[in-house]
Amino acid sequence: MSTTINQQPMKSLSYLGGYPEPVIERVKSLINADQLGEQILKRYPAAHEIRTDKALYQYVMSLKNERLKMSSPLSKVAYDDKISVLNDALGLHTQISRVQGSRLKAKNEIRVAAVFKKMPVEFLRMIVVHELAHLREKDHNKAFYQLCAHMEPDYHQLEFDTRLYLTHVELSGTLY
Repeated sequence: MSTTINQQPMKSLSYLGGYPEPVIERVKSLINADQLGEQILKRYPAAHEIRTDKALYQYVMSLKNERLKMSSPLSKVAYDDKISVLNDALGLHTQISRVQGSRLKAKNEIRVAAVFKKMPVEFLRMIVVHELAHLREKDHNKAFYQLCAHMEPDYHQLEFDTRLYLTHVELSGTLY
């Protein structure tokens, strides 16, 4: 039995809150025509091979060194099974402060939801850029999003497409 978006209105579109109504209507029409997944797979046909924490660390560090040279160092980068995309978290940037002697030492960590192991590299890059931007800008403000767009010119499109993909996953229950 096929369920249309009209029977499950906003629960199915939880990732698209804040987008204009014409965009929401277009997404609903794609869902009702059972074409949302097809459209996403057409644009992003394959998952990446960055599956281990070590490979993720190398990927993040290469992006950081290329796009954000003068920023705080990272002490840890890892996939995290405990981060739930269903709880509005795709990644986390944490800063842990510890007292070492008479100094206060801060360590930056980036954790990425494990679901990104099976997504296209473009979606992984979007979340990594987002978390790297938090090294300089703590809040989600205009400067933060300008920095994201500076590091990844297609940031806003990739964020939207990631949200579409997560909507598709929520409706269909399938990853790549």
